[in-house]
Amino acid sequence: MASDAASGSMARAISSGPSELGPIPEEVALDAIDPNSPKRFLNRELSWLAFNKRVIEEAMNESHPLLERVRFLSISASNLNEFYMVRVAGLMAQLKAGYASVSEDGLTVREQLAAISRGAGLVLEQQQACWCILREKLARAGIIVARRDELSDAERAWLERHFMEQMFPVLTPIAIDPAHPFPFITNLGLSLVLQLRQTRNEERMRALLPLPPQVPRFIRLPGPVIRFIAIESVFGLFLGHLFPGFEIEGHGLFRIIRDSEVEIEEEAEDLVRVISSALERRRRGSVIRLTLSKRTPRELRSFIVNELKVAGSDVFDVDGLLGLADIREIIVDERPDLLFPPFSSRFPERIAGFGGDAFAAIREKDLIVHHPFESFDVVLRFLRQAARDPAVVSIKQTLYRTSKDSPVVKALIEAAEAGKSVTAMVELKARFDEEANIRWSRDLERAGAQVVFGFINIKTHAKVSLVTRREGAGLRSYVHFGTGNYHPVTARLYTDLSLFTCDPALCRDAARLFNLMTGYARPEMFEKLAASPLDLRETIMDLIESEIAHAKAGRPAAIWAKMNQLVDGDVIDALYRASQAGVRIDLIVRGICCLRPGVPGLSQNIRVRSIVGRFLEHSRIICFGGGHGLPSPDAKVFISSADWMPRNLNWRIETLVSIENPTVHAQVLDQIMVANLRDNVQAWILRSDGTYRRIETSGERFCAHEYFLTHPSLSGRTIREPAPGSILKRFIWKG
Repeated sequence: MASDAASGSMARAISSGPSELGPIPEEVALDAIDPNSPKRFLNRELSWLAFNKRVIEEAMNESHPLLERVRFLSISASNLNEFYMVRVAGLMAQLKAGYASVSEDGLTVREQLAAISRGAGLVLEQQQACWCILREKLARAGIIVARRDELSDAERAWLERHFMEQMFPVLTPIAIDPAHPFPFITNLGLSLVLQLRQTRNEERMRALLPLPPQVPRFIRLPGPVIRFIAIESVFGLFLGHLFPGFEIEGHGLFRIIRDSEVEIEEEAEDLVRVISSALERRRRGSVIRLTLSKRTPRELRSFIVNELKVAGSDVFDVDGLLGLADIREIIVDERPDLLFPPFSSRFPERIAGFGGDAFAAIREKDLIVHHPFESFDVVLRFLRQAARDPAVVSIKQTLYRTSKDSPVVKALIEAAEAGKSVTAMVELKARFDEEANIRWSRDLERAGAQVVFGFINIKTHAKVSLVTRREGAGLRSYVHFGTGNYHPVTARLYTDLSLFTCDPALCRDAARLFNLMTGYARPEMFEKLAASPLDLRETIMDLIESEIAHAKAGRPAAIWAKMNQLVDGDVIDALYRASQAGVRIDLIVRGICCLRPGVPGLSQNIRVRSIVGRFLEHSRIICFGGGHGLPSPDAKVFISSADWMPRNLNWRIETLVSIENPTVHAQVLDQIMVANLRDNVQAWILRSDGTYRRIETSGERFCAHEYFLTHPSLSGRTIREPAPGSILKRFIWKG
């Protein structure tokens, strides 16, 4: 079509491509590394800690609104909690079991745990230093987190009433003596430990006061000024109500993290029952990290450490606020001046141009939706229309994570109750969403849907929705492939891509994939799709090898890839071989990256950047020049649900989808990838020693997120021709 050809010309308008992205920073390049040495890899766990430091840096970034900086700090604390609950817990389990495994970069389990302990200690210090700065800035901006000695008499009186009415009934002070053994403390539980002396007979006693999770961590004080006080400060004021007749000789605050990894028996017969049992074990997992307030008396500190049986390297003393993840509670809506400007996700013009008929718009031409800049309502409309359309025969849907009150599940229930054939592939092993997914599966089954739980030892991580509709004398299928979850809440926070197509080959491939997931029917072939654990790894490796062949033949050779994590050793080694052959490689890896870029003789042609900003970069995009360089209308472009990690390529159901429509191709390659590679506001460069530096520019400022918020995507537009010379080019290709 004319519009497709014109859109594709955008790539040809860009002159020299990746060479304009700037030189590799030679001043940080390491000496040559043996291609067979473990040192060619960066450590996965330490790379993750480096990522979380970048999140803390965003909390320190003065260009962000103040309350958004508080949000970044809260996210960094939540990230660290989950890191310990899963990754550190796994390493500690290996150590306990006596496994002699070694990481890709040559570190033993014990060495990794020691390095993590040192790194986590530094992260905790950085978080507390950041909180001190933000707390002062918040106070100057009119949002005060008050200390006990800063309360007025009226506030004290109000707090005492509030304490007796709203807190006292749910608090359970626990004496620790032979008749009252040390109680179970919940994961992420915050507790007070106290040394008490009875005034009547001078007897001493220890006690605990667990803080119920149902009680807010910060109490909003009445009055026109926004003032909060932390709940532990409130308890400090009114402990006499909980321990009448006792004098408090000392107290401290502590918080624990438990092992939260869920292990599934490979021979399990009833997956729902096994998952439910595993969740019960998770709640009582061993303590793997203990943080205590630095002012906790030594005797009480030793008492807690001994009772919880925590190793010294897993005990952290914090001079500041424990449980920084909770500071999200002080992010108030009534100060919009301290938040990012609100935005409304655009609804694609093309669907609106068809009167909201998603099927008609998709029949006209493939469509890709870029979340959150474009509304997730497109996905919901697709499913709701399918549920209510009498011509729709069947719906097949994967569900990995979704929201608490999921409109996706509601649409599937509506379709099943209307008599349509509904198949839901529900992944029960989605970490921390297991209970919600069990609940959804039961609701779907009650409505008459066929619910399938997939494989015991393989997670279904693919994002696919297949709708089959009776049209004329036959059937036509429509398919949605996504890079993110069917979750309307995270779809406003994460950048992801949704491809809609009725391409017969891709629809047949989607049907084959569902047959694999529901009936273990290994497809004889895929036409345009690659899927792990079948052939996704092999497809990626073949594409890299093809690019190497182009470079050796003297043709332009380039790879652009965007993902969340890059860990897989075989893929990294293939990228090293490509670099040595002369392939120019630009990677956008938000989080963990085990590849060392810029090492002479190994990876001198590889650059890695990480984008950390207002939205969580979550989409996975892979581009190969195919002998034409990048960007090019002839490049091979794919979107995927998979990061390049062993788990995604070996032990998950994932998809790699070829983008062939010229307009969609131009949107993904020329618009999305180019913008991410040109971002000089939110981007960090990975150095070969494993450290990151923020990109500094003295030229024109370009922020990919700001661009996408203000400019419509190509495939969602109704106009037949793109504007002469793309807006994106005008913004970023100067100089």
